[in-house]
Amino acid sequence: MAWSSSSSCMAVLLALAISAQLGSSDLAPDYYGSTCPNLESIVRGVVKQKMDANIRAIGSTIRLFFHDCFVEGCDGSVLITSTAGNTAERDADDNQSLAFEGFDTVNSAKAAVEAACPDQVSCADILTIATRDAIALSGGPFYPVELGRLDGLSSSASSVTGQLPQPTHTINQLVAIFRAQGLTMSHMVALSAAHTVGLAHCGKFRDRVYGNPADPTMNPTYAAFLRTKCPADGSSDPMVLMDQASPAAFDNQYFRNLQDGGGLLASDQLLYTDSRTRTNVDAWANSTAAFSRAFVDAITKLGRVGVKSGRQGNIREQCDVFN
Repeated sequence: MAWSSSSSCMAVLLALAISAQLGSSDLAPDYYGSTCPNLESIVRGVVKQKMDANIRAIGSTIRLFFHDCFVEGCDGSVLITSTAGNTAERDADDNQSLAFEGFDTVNSAKAAVEAACPDQVSCADILTIATRDAIALSGGPFYPVELGRLDGLSSSASSVTGQLPQPTHTINQLVAIFRAQGLTMSHMVALSAAHTVGLAHCGKFRDRVYGNPADPTMNPTYAAFLRTKCPADGSSDPMVLMDQASPAAFDNQYFRNLQDGGGLLASDQLLYTDSRTRTNVDAWANSTAAFSRAFVDAITKLGRVGVKSGRQGNIREQCDVFN
């Protein structure tokens, strides 16, 4: 008996969600307790140093983790540098805006860890710890990280296509991308708050402020401000802080911005204009504690996606080069 198209779609999503979580049972907060007992303090020291030197290290490191996990799982494959024979994930069109500061933070942390604990800790786990520290050191929640991932053995730009959320996506498209990773709509809204730090190129939202008409869901005052930052003709593509109110703080200001029509990307503002997600936005805008709990739950589940174990991976000597 043939399946209906909707049944087929649900089966595919279920299979993807199940495969996304394979290997996650091997993770544990104390995974390196005997092999690298000072791991987390070493990584935290490097992250703090990089943050103090450049505010961009915060959002860049967090974004790197998201882009890694959504493509082939949380396996550090986004860190690999392209070679003459392979165009790696980081050089895919959707990853062109990943900033140097994120890569530098992880590579520097790896070097410091290798000096203390050679050949013990994966780059995937260092990226996971560095992301938590970037969040916590900028005012967000501190949470225990599950560790024990291996580094992936492949990295291809072609694998990125269609895997990452886009500013122009509808709510249904966004939900499908997150659901394919075993994440719910609520997880999606919580994780979107990572846009409370970092920057975005004008090209990602120019149509919202210069369209005919301009996007009616954007606060007119905010739109006028953005027009002073972004040329209408696209002659240049500068970057704009995603949260003008508290750009260096990981907080729930993101949700309050949405309530005021201040979401920078169209996909951000959709979370408030769509009734299915507005309840979460309002709840987390009003409670830092509730937001923190939701975010920690969501990012912990994201960190379990596509974990490599056994022969699926190894521990790289350098994060940007395969062994």
